[in-house]
Amino acid sequence: MSESKERSGEVFHPPRAISAGARIKSLEEYYALYERSVADNNDDFWKEMAQKHIDWFEPFTQVQSGGFEKGDVAWFADGKLNVSHNCLDRHLATQPDKVAILWEGDDSKDIRRVTYRQLHEQVCKFANVLKSLGVKTGDTVCIYMPMVPETAVAMLACARIGAPHSVVFAGFSSDSLRDRVLDGHCNIVLTADQGRRGGKLINLKSTVDQALLECPAVRHVVVLEHTGAQVNMVAGRDQLWHSLMAEASSECAAVSVPSEHPLFYLFTSGSTGKPKGIQHSSGGYAVYASMTHQYIFDIKPTDVYACMADVGWITGHTYLLYGPLLNGTTTVMFESTPLYPDASRYWDMVERHQINVFYTAPTAIRSLMKFGEAAVKKHDRSSLRVLGSVGEPINPEAWRWYYDVVGDSKCCISDTYWQTETGGIVISCLPGCTPMKPGAASLPFFGIRPVLVDDQGAVLKGNDVRGNLCIERPWPGVARTCFGDHERYLNTYMRHFKGLYFTGDGASRDNDGYYWVTGRVDDVMSVSGHRIGSAEIESALVLHKSVAEAAVVGIPHDVKGQSLFAYVTLKEGVVADQTLTTELRGMVRQHVGAFASPDEVLITAAMPKTRSGKIMRRLLRKIASNETDSLGDITTLADEGVVELLISQVNALRANK
Repeated sequence: MSESKERSGEVFHPPRAISAGARIKSLEEYYALYERSVADNNDDFWKEMAQKHIDWFEPFTQVQSGGFEKGDVAWFADGKLNVSHNCLDRHLATQPDKVAILWEGDDSKDIRRVTYRQLHEQVCKFANVLKSLGVKTGDTVCIYMPMVPETAVAMLACARIGAPHSVVFAGFSSDSLRDRVLDGHCNIVLTADQGRRGGKLINLKSTVDQALLECPAVRHVVVLEHTGAQVNMVAGRDQLWHSLMAEASSECAAVSVPSEHPLFYLFTSGSTGKPKGIQHSSGGYAVYASMTHQYIFDIKPTDVYACMADVGWITGHTYLLYGPLLNGTTTVMFESTPLYPDASRYWDMVERHQINVFYTAPTAIRSLMKFGEAAVKKHDRSSLRVLGSVGEPINPEAWRWYYDVVGDSKCCISDTYWQTETGGIVISCLPGCTPMKPGAASLPFFGIRPVLVDDQGAVLKGNDVRGNLCIERPWPGVARTCFGDHERYLNTYMRHFKGLYFTGDGASRDNDGYYWVTGRVDDVMSVSGHRIGSAEIESALVLHKSVAEAAVVGIPHDVKGQSLFAYVTLKEGVVADQTLTTELRGMVRQHVGAFASPDEVLITAAMPKTRSGKIMRRLLRKIASNETDSLGDITTLADEGVVELLISQVNALRANK
């Protein structure tokens, strides 16, 4: 057996070739640095990291202050910097002609390579455009744009003049956009005529026009001509991107801002309530984004790095834009989908662009598994060194497919755990260093002290325990507040368990100290007194050779407290027969236990997914519970028609009992 396939039970050891050149080469080296990073007095560690990763206009003298109880966390507070300067200007002396952004459009032939010199010029020009429109330091700029380089230009231009940006995912409805414009107190919106995605056109400008009917404070709309479509232009309010850029100077000094100055707001929402604007700082966020990107993806100077996320989400902020550019990396920006024009699109990109580090979501991996190995193996993927996973726990079967098929058992997998609120990755493998366990988030990143607590807040000591996942001490990248509503911030994250940051997730810690995230606490189900996470049952279901994806929810039951309802999609070409549901229940009994066997199993062609690929489990729960009159906001779904399909299928399933 080759060195890359050596295992101890379910432990995969990093290939020696990767370990030899890794930034952190052994567990002993990791633990030594980790213990220093979480020591009671760790100021020296963070001072060293902040000075190593960031250029400061004015040096800081105080490393950290505040805590979770009052939500007054601050890092490097008396220092001053500019994040745009750190992403661009400081690289011009050493690598001005290196590609900063390698953009591939919806059509694979549509490719642009933007160097650091070119990106700097464009950012300076657009920063001057913003200033000419009256945008000042501290003003919030709403960005509702497609996945094009100009979106990155807009974000970096905002940072350059100290104007926090609020990027709204360009798949949100006009109502969702309206709410985010109002909540962010924005008086300027940046958009495009249309977006392209998977061969379809998305009418962005018309969505903006509809949203702004109820946003009287918006004075300016800047429109990028992306597809060239004819759009409505409101006189006195709307102006064309290229016309403004043609008149702008390419010189714009970066504004010096305090470390705690807001870099951006990112609005997240649940099934109820207003969106909450997660506020991230400039200095602490930049330090943490740069560090985590460099260590967790083992970034080399020559790497071509590809994060498949949209900039409308935190992954796109931290690991498509800011982290890579802070580190002077070539970052790939992708406009399309993994299935357009066919299931080999990702691997075709890897071959053509010689991508070394590839970062995507488990949902994308599982959707590609349906099409088998041929779509992957017809492309040369020998350039790959690190494969990343983000968004939700990756089930072991998908992990193995990613490792064996995509990576040819020669790559390290970084299964990353983090949230919008954490700013960056908090638990992950380090490539070449950490032995890998399929499905495990693994070990904490530097400075992160995770704890598991029971429902009363008592800390669970030792290994082989399960509880609520919290973090004991602040780290530089943690969100500072909810914009305009600090009480909501405290109530959501800091007051569930006094003195701790509560992730909202459940997790277990195994005998090696590895963390296994079991999913949102809301997804922990209680069946006849047994508490179990949905991820465990889903992992058992996808072990079946016919299953591509599974989602399990708990619904009210008079006797058991909750019963389990499983939604299952099959691999391409597989037709369900009468024995399949019996076999699926058997898989759960075998790998989890009889108590976890789903009461109902629905074989379906599709799951309700957001445009970023996440399954909306709250919708599955409501549909299975017959609560279809209160589904909440479904505008983020990639295909809203899936909801009606599932409602009819659930009704038919129960009618045939």
